[in-house]
Amino acid sequence: MKRNSFVAVVSLVAVALAIVACGSSNSTATGDNATAAGTSAAKKLNVVTTVAPLTNIVLNVGGDRIKLTGIIPDGVDSHTFEPSPENAKQLAAADIFIMNGAHLEGSSEKIAQESMKDPSKIYHLADNTYSGPDDKTGFLFDFSFPRDKGDPNPHLWMDPKNAEHYADLVDGWLSQNDPANKSYYDANTAAFKAVVEKLDGAIRTATPSVPVDQRKLLTYHDSWAYWAREYDWTVIGAIQPSDFAEPSAQEVAKLIDQIKQEHVPAVFGSEVYPSPVTEQIAKETGAKYVTSLRDDEPPGVADAPEHTYVGMMIDDMRAIFSAMGGTTAPFDNFPVVNTYQKD
Repeated sequence: MKRNSFVAVVSLVAVALAIVACGSSNSTATGDNATAAGTSAAKKLNVVTTVAPLTNIVLNVGGDRIKLTGIIPDGVDSHTFEPSPENAKQLAAADIFIMNGAHLEGSSEKIAQESMKDPSKIYHLADNTYSGPDDKTGFLFDFSFPRDKGDPNPHLWMDPKNAEHYADLVDGWLSQNDPANKSYYDANTAAFKAVVEKLDGAIRTATPSVPVDQRKLLTYHDSWAYWAREYDWTVIGAIQPSDFAEPSAQEVAKLIDQIKQEHVPAVFGSEVYPSPVTEQIAKETGAKYVTSLRDDEPPGVADAPEHTYVGMMIDDMRAIFSAMGGTTAPFDNFPVVNTYQKD
């Protein structure tokens, strides 16, 4: 080949390679952008939680900026929950683990301590709300959670004022671990708390419709202690014993006598803990039998608008006030949907 021809060919090849390189560069940039986008998505704070109401509170604070997994399915007994190997994998991948604490979640914390990259990222809601037992402001010990057993009643979230505090705690932990999104978390927390504050007001409006001497709750599962303390009600008993078994015949007989003596108008069962004993007690005493109270299972399917912490509380309030002869009007047309900003 002549030199001039050779030079021309080389030049053409160089131009072609340059064109291909440019094309490759653009393709790589697109790939890098896609990778960056994937990385950005992957870099969402990976948050694991436990029971559904707490998961929903975290969702309303974290919104679309976090990857959220609740490891305890709706309606599963959180007190005796044993995480699966899949849950251990979820915890191993978690950046932070937000749990209730107060000995609610079975062996979940033990598995988290063993599985997580950084066990210091395990956060406790209840234990950062109350620091000790106190009749007015601290942990409560009662029927299913007697003081001599050492574990306080863990159902703090059933009191909306505590749910507001839980949201503040979540806001702080998410912001600490993901400061770039702090303003987003702050705004979501404010929106969620505004609705919960409205819920608190509705309960205070409805409460006087039930005479003081009739504000007596007998429930199957002992999850209403903090709610009752906040709104001036009395929990006179819980049917489920502290070992979470069925009550003995002697225990049932005592409850029946107590209901008759105190003229309790309704007995409340549980969606999570169906028990024929509760229905038997209602029949023996002539009290209304209400089956639908929930403490860790929001209503509807997982993606339903009402499948929220607030949706659960509104359902419960309607059930309680209706059965006790009070008004349910403050809960009509109440906003129950998630409040977080969607990206």
